[in-house]
Amino acid sequence: MQLELFPYYGLEDSCIKADELFQAYFDCRSNKRRTANAMAFEVDYESKLIQLLEDINTGNYYPGKSIAFIVNKPVKREIFAADFKDRIVHHLIINKLNPLLEKDFIRDSFACRVGKGTYHGIKRVDTFIKKCSKNYSEDCFVLKLDIQAFFMNINRKLLFDKLHSYILDKYHLPDQKIVIDLCRKIIFYSPVDNCIIKGLKSDWEGLPKSKSLFYTPKVCGLPIGNLTSQVFANFYLNSFDHFIKHDLKVRYYGRYVDDFVIIHNDRDYLKSIIPKIKRFLSDELFLTLHPDKIYLHHHSKGVKYLGAVIMPKRIYIANRTKGNFYNSISRYNDLSESHKPDKTELQEIQSSINSYLGIMIHYKSYNIRKSYLVKYLNTFLKKRFVTTVKYSKVLIKCV
Repeated sequence: MQLELFPYYGLEDSCIKADELFQAYFDCRSNKRRTANAMAFEVDYESKLIQLLEDINTGNYYPGKSIAFIVNKPVKREIFAADFKDRIVHHLIINKLNPLLEKDFIRDSFACRVGKGTYHGIKRVDTFIKKCSKNYSEDCFVLKLDIQAFFMNINRKLLFDKLHSYILDKYHLPDQKIVIDLCRKIIFYSPVDNCIIKGLKSDWEGLPKSKSLFYTPKVCGLPIGNLTSQVFANFYLNSFDHFIKHDLKVRYYGRYVDDFVIIHNDRDYLKSIIPKIKRFLSDELFLTLHPDKIYLHHHSKGVKYLGAVIMPKRIYIANRTKGNFYNSISRYNDLSESHKPDKTELQEIQSSINSYLGIMIHYKSYNIRKSYLVKYLNTFLKKRFVTTVKYSKVLIKCV
């Protein structure tokens, strides 16, 4: 984009401010400070941010290379990790748009929102079932649905058109044109054309082509792993959320990314709205309801949702979550037996273990946590970590 397309350039009020970009940088590095990319940027970060600010305000910013790799837990996924500089820009955009988006999002879309993570989503669904069944005294049915290859099938042109109109309508600060320009560049940027492959080509074996950006049509797909992808995905489905709540007048509905749950007393009613949901997703958003992931059953049979199983008067950890935790510990044991982990590796192991413990601590899982840390963690790692009371966290020992 040429400079003349920014008619207000040179007027301070029309530009992104330095303090806004610096705040985005501090937000970005808060969880990424130990990564090589973040540490490299931190060297002389002030001058790098000033250059980035100038590039943004003159229209000369363009996304850089991403790193593509495969993760296998909780399910096999293709990740594109943006360059640290680009992640700063992602935080900048979301810092600016989120206050407006939050006003339009329904209460019960749970992903990538402050205070609305997986645990909140699980508790809300549990509350819905309790209310709908009048404290488990009446029939109540649960419809659980999933969108097929959601991130890979997001239509980027439709997403940008919606977001462009939204910003013009709701965002009235003088830097509006720059914000639109940044959104356009990020949404239409194709990371597959400029990426570094981390790992082996064989890592992609077993991943369906429908779940890889390397095989999606050029107009479709957002890279999993970017903050903007997560928030823009919420925005993309916002009209669907309002359709469920206001057009279908569903009272008990919750969505976490592309997994959503609808709860009602009438089983036939739930069956009757499935075709309407399919039609809306197809006609309005070019998305497809996953044909093999339509579950409709009585609440007493339990609901598997977000790594937990919701039963009447009890929530417990799903077997898949426990299995993933066990497999992670096995990998760390193998790693520590192959070589002596350095401080960075120990910190990564600590973060991973604590992420599982952080999920499990919300439920009656004391015996499970104790068993996994005492029984499965090998002797070497036990000597490197100390466990807090109630096995809620591990800390690296000072040696």
